[in-house]
Amino acid sequence: MSAPDRDHLDDGVDMTFEERRHDTFRRMSGSDEHDEAPRIEVEETESGDVRIDVADSAAVRPGD
Repeated sequence: MSAPDRDHLDDGVDMTFEERRHDTFRRMSGSDEHDEAPRIEVEETESGDVRIDVADSAAVRPGD
């Protein structure tokens, strides 16, 4: 098993993208575990096309 991909930001913090994302969302005032839920779903088709959809679980959705 390979090591997780590390963020390559020059801020001295050694975290994976997911660790940094979790940390960022959980630090916000009034946040809860639902705030860090993915808001998009990314799918790659057999032909190599990438489809990006708003996740059904997203609390905020585009449009009216």
